[in-house]
Amino acid sequence: MAEAEPDTDALLDRAAAGDGEARNRLLARHRRRLRRLIAVRLDRRLAARVDPSDVVQESLAEADRRLDAYLAERPVPFYPWLRRLVLERLIDLHRRHIRSQKRSVRREAALDVPLSDESLRDLAEHLLDTGSSPSAGLQRDEERARLADLLGRLPDGDRELLVMRHLEHLSVRDIAAVLGISEGAVKVRQVRALARLRGLLGPLNEESPP
Repeated sequence: MAEAEPDTDALLDRAAAGDGEARNRLLARHRRRLRRLIAVRLDRRLAARVDPSDVVQESLAEADRRLDAYLAERPVPFYPWLRRLVLERLIDLHRRHIRSQKRSVRREAALDVPLSDESLRDLAEHLLDTGSSPSAGLQRDEERARLADLLGRLPDGDRELLVMRHLEHLSVRDIAAVLGISEGAVKVRQVRALARLRGLLGPLNEESPP
């Protein structure tokens, strides 16, 4: 019977004690999740210039350089810390390669990396698939397009929370760490975000022809 893979906290303890193998396993175990994060956040204008595998590798190399300082304090759970390093790398790539984007550095830092239209459609599709859609009775293609449009109209914080939960598949604990709020507040904000979607969809339904 194969030995169970240690959880992240156990690997962190071992890495802090100087275990090189645990350190390497920590840095390798989230590659798939980080590639998913990049897929969600990568602007299509960068896709021809940026290899997601390179972004992951460069981010993990930076994580290795900073890991000792992280292990000494552990200010947030490990994955949200790794995620932040990847987003910092993506923000730098956006600044360097997308000259025409009219968004200040402060704005980018607040929103991490702007979402692509593809990600909004993916989120709409996921809400439909999981039964979290705020409406019923529309044809699927019509509803997906409408939900994607509505997601673009949501307040930034609401949209980001839904993306983290449903596209990045972050746990409530990790979202709380990213946002600096309690787990209870994350759950409340998610409910409110979906309620705002319903509120936006209501007037659109009223305007639609029979």
